[in-house]
Amino acid sequence: MFAAKRLGKELQKARQKLPPGIELIKADDLRTWELDIRVLDNNPIYANQIYRLVFIFGQNYPIEPPEVTFFYVPPNPAQSQPQPQAQPQTQPEIAAHNSEVIDLTADDPPISIPQPSSQTQSQGVDNGHRPIPIHPHIYTNGIICLDLLGTAGWSPVQSVESVCMSLQSMLTGNTKNERPPGDKEFCASMGPRGKDGWSSSSKGGWGRRGLKDVRFDYDDDTV
Repeated sequence: MFAAKRLGKELQKARQKLPPGIELIKADDLRTWELDIRVLDNNPIYANQIYRLVFIFGQNYPIEPPEVTFFYVPPNPAQSQPQPQAQPQTQPEIAAHNSEVIDLTADDPPISIPQPSSQTQSQGVDNGHRPIPIHPHIYTNGIICLDLLGTAGWSPVQSVESVCMSLQSMLTGNTKNERPPGDKEFCASMGPRGKDGWSSSSKGGWGRRGLKDVRFDYDDDTV
């Protein structure tokens, strides 16, 4: 009951306004939410990338932390084509829209035709692709090694918004374009992600370790 009340308040706030670079994508119930985050500074590792976070809440939230992982979304070819840009108008077309008659044969300077700004031309097209960000604390399967998300480091004062901001900050300050040590072996030990994540049972999604069974060693404060 307490979890539903708390999440209801958070959802109401999230639908009204979230910090820059954070967007609520899906929250159909009080069990699983999806949000997109972007790194807002000029870190070249994460330039022009958007990442998907999945929150899975238990009945004891916010006393216990939610399961928070990055989730891979493949690109959608239907969204890969840029939107058609409006063609610049010719001088006669511009004149036709004016209330006064313009003599196009006069020796006045030519009418300036507005051109698309460089910002518009350089904007990338969002094809829906959400990769797993490269970071020494983020595994290829999207699992995050962060004390904030563990039982020992979690506090009930944390929220979905504060977790997203912490992960934004973690990516912003990173300078290492690498995965955690033992990434391949760890991902193999976890197995594929189940439809309810890794923490739905102690056996995980497909009969292997659950995320709650993992004991991370939070010993690297440099990233």
